[in-house]
Order: sequence, then C-alpha cells, then structure tokens
Amino acid sequence: MVALLSTTVLATIFVFGLLVMVHELGHFISAKLVGMGVHEFAIGFGPKIISKKIGDTVYSLRLIPLGGFNKIAGMDPDEPQDEKSFQTKPIWARMLVIISGSAMNFALPVLLFTMVFLTTGIDIPSNEPIMGTIMADKPASRANFQPGDKIKTINGQNVDSWKNFVAIVQDNAGNELTIVFERNGVAGKTTIKPEYDEKANRGIIGVMPLIEHRQPGAIESVTLAIKQTYMLAAAMLAGIVQMITGQAPADVAGPIGVAQMAGQVAQLGFIPLLQFAAFLSINLGLINLLPVPVLDGGHVVTLAIEAIRRKPLEKGSMQFIQMIGFSLLILLMLLATFKDLTRLKLF
Repeated sequence: MVALLSTTVLATIFVFGLLVMVHELGHFISAKLVGMGVHEFAIGFGPKIISKKIGDTVYSLRLIPLGGFNKIAGMDPDEPQDEKSFQTKPIWARMLVIISGSAMNFALPVLLFTMVFLTTGIDIPSNEPIMGTIMADKPASRANFQPGDKIKTINGQNVDSWKNFVAIVQDNAGNELTIVFERNGVAGKTTIKPEYDEKANRGIIGVMPLIEHRQPGAIESVTLAIKQTYMLAAAMLAGIVQMITGQAPADVAGPIGVAQMAGQVAQLGFIPLLQFAAFLSINLGLINLLPVPVLDGGHVVTLAIEAIRRKPLEKGSMQFIQMIGFSLLILLMLLATFKDLTRLKLF
C-alpha cells in the first residue's frame, strides 16, 4: 500500500510537472523571441529553493514540483507599459506567445513517442497472408485454424497478401469458401463461411494478422511519432466535440483520477508512464485551445476580436468574461473531482 502510494505521488509529480513546465516553457521561449520581457521563469510553485537572475529574468526552482509559471511583462494592463510589455506588442506576437504553450504540449508527445519507438521498437501487422490471433467462437476457430497458418488460395484464387485475404472474406459473408493453407510446411484444406458483421457491414471470420516486431531508425521513429500524435489528437478532438454536443457521456477525470491513473501506469514501468504523459500532454494542449475565457483559446478569441475592432475590449468586459470562464472551469473541476471520489467510493 505504501509502495503504491509513493509510486502514485512520484508519478503524479513527474507527469504534472513535466506537462506544465513544457507548456510554460513554450510561452517563455516565444515571449523572448518576440522581445517581451519575462520577469521570472519558475519551475514549481511555493517558496523559492534557489533563484538566479540572468539578464532581466529571474530563474527559480520552487518547493512544490508541480509545473511552473512565467511572469511576462505587461500581461496586466494596469502595469506600467514599455516596449517590452505584452500589451504593446502587435497582435500576431501576442497570439504567438499565447498558443506556444499548447504547441509545446503537442511537440512533447512527438519527442516522447520517438523515445519510446527508439527504445522498445514497434509492433506492426504483417501484410503476409499469415494468421495471427484466432478469436474464440468465430468461423476461423471453428474451422480449426491456428496462428501461423499461411493462406495459399481461396476458391482456387491465389492469395498473395493479408489485404487480399481480408478483401475476399469481407465480400463473401454467408458464402462457403474453400481455403488451401500451409501449416508447418504441410498443405491443408478446409471450408469456412464468413459471418456477417452488422456494425462493420461486411464478412468476418474472427482472425487478426500476424504481428511483427522491428526496430525503426531515428527518422522513421520521428515520422511514426508525428503520426501517432496526430491520430490521438484527432480522436481526442472528436471525443471532445461529441461530449459538448451530447453525443457521448461527459466522462471527465479530475486531478484525483489522473493521479490514480498515473500511479497505475507507473506500476507497469517507465515506458508506459512516458506514453501516458504523451497522451495527457495532447489532452492538455487541446483543452487549453478551447475558446473558453482564461484558457489560451479564450485569449486567442479576445485577441481576434481586438484585431477586428482594431482596439482591445474594455477592461470591464474583459473582467466579466474572465470571471465567467473562471467560474465554468472551477465548476468543471469540482464535478470532475466529485466523479473521481465517487469512482473511489468515498461517497
């Protein structure tokens, strides 16, 4: 119990700390690039453990290792403004600084997935017409097929790839097929009748392709990491849209739920924890870009309005909008935390 708790605490600190620090680093780098002053860049929260001023910026390490923050000059309109202030920079520069945090949250998974692929290799489905996993109570298992069986012909037609094999099966739901196969160098022959799958609207026999493990090079690992990040982001965005439109239940985990998941994943090893951090980083990047006041996406919207109006929103309007956004976030956080506690059966 103690070991699990300590693992959960350490995993939570690592994941939350990494994600928030990378997010803030994005804001920091872009602010420096466009000539904004940054009073402080801090890793962690709470009392300072150590700090050092380099140029105009104080770099500090703080006691609570959960994330970090930036103090960018002129973010508050009531502050004295100069040429290095956020408010005096052109809109494109301010937008760049705002979206750079989320951009880093999308860049981090690419780095993490690249590390995972280079370390552990990748598992990919073979295009050879060789059977892998055989599902129970499906036509393939009832026909006594075994993993490793290589399909040679179907109804006298040569089968030269897994894609070719699948296409024939899908197009022949309910039709009897005569299959010639090879098992351990010995030819065999049997008949099988694909079932009709209503959801997929095609024939199936309940078999998966053979999985091959290989070690990709650096360039391929980066390419695969970009694709993986894109596919996850697209799937998460679709899920968010479905929740907003009521097409899917709003099953949102709060900080307690995320911490619990981090601890459970950490029990599986460091590589799964990196994959979890990548998944969560994409989630954080997408949520931060939602057009909700106080989130980065909300700031982008107000800057877009400023560009259209050619003047910023009035201070009272901005405060009201931010108050609404902050209230919504607090409400969502409370609901998510309540659901976490309910799942843990503390209520």
